[in-house]
This record gives sequence, C-alpha cells and structure tokens, in this order.
Amino acid sequence: MAYLLVLIGALLRVLPHPANFAPIGAVALFGGVYLPKKFALALPIAAMVVSDFFIGFDSWQSRVTVYGSFLLIGLIGLWVRQRKNLATVIGGSLVGSVIFYLITNFAFFYSTSMYSHDLAGVMASYINAIPFFRNTILGDLFYTTIFFGSYELVRFYVKNYKGSRSNSRA
Repeated sequence: MAYLLVLIGALLRVLPHPANFAPIGAVALFGGVYLPKKFALALPIAAMVVSDFFIGFDSWQSRVTVYGSFLLIGLIGLWVRQRKNLATVIGGSLVGSVIFYLITNFAFFYSTSMYSHDLAGVMASYINAIPFFRNTILGDLFYTTIFFGSYELVRFYVKNYKGSRSNSRA
C-alpha cells in the first residue's frame, strides 16, 4: 500500500492541478494513521522526491521547509492513529494545512527580498498567500476524504461481507 500511495501522490502532483491542490498532505496524514511508523514518515517525502524528479527540484531551503512540513503532518497522523475518529481526521487535516501554510510562507518571506523583513512584510506574505492556503485546505480535505473514506469502506466491506459470504457457502 505504501508504494501505491507514493505513486498516487506523485502522479496527482505531476498532473495539471490548481496551485497547492495536491494530495501530499493527505498522503502524509493517511500514512501516519495506517502504515508502520518507518513508512509513515518516509511516504510523503518519497512522493515528493518522485514528483520533484519530473517537476524539478527547488532550492534545498525550499525542499527542507516543504518536506519538513510534510514530516510534521505525518507526525500528526501518528497522533491521530491513537485517537482515530472523524473529528480527529478532519482536525488533523486542517492542522496539517495550517502548519504547511505557516512554515512554507514564513520560509518564502525570509528567503526573498519581495517583502520587507519586518512584521509588515511577514503579514503581507501571509495575506498574499491566502489563495494558496485556500487550495491547500480544499486539497487536503478532498484527498483526506478520498484516502480515508476509500480505505474505511474497503475495510467495512471485507469485515462485513467477505466473512458473511464464506459462511453462507458452508
């Protein structure tokens, strides 16, 4: 399943999509909840590296902040794993979106001369990034719904119907 998630995450990131409407945050959260810990944190990074191979790698500073943000979302997934319900999954997705927005936009603000390096500059950076933040939230919630919903539906089917079919043949 880990390889499939890396492939899906990378492919959906490479295909045309609105800016920041991508599955990597949801992949990180899902991996943290359902995969062994060693795969959970590596999963979003692997998807990013594979897709960056085709899209192009940014500066190492950008990769550190973006990849680091996804590692933190994976850690949120590990926390959600112990308390998994609809509220913690949605909350984890939203917190992950906020973390990504705060970290990556602060790094952009800090690394560019586009904004003055003061409170007004950092606020302008965050305000100008709101359209991207909206897409991050929408993408994370959309893909979280797809990944978690599909997984739980399959689990429900296997648990409730596969067993009953084998019992009815006896």
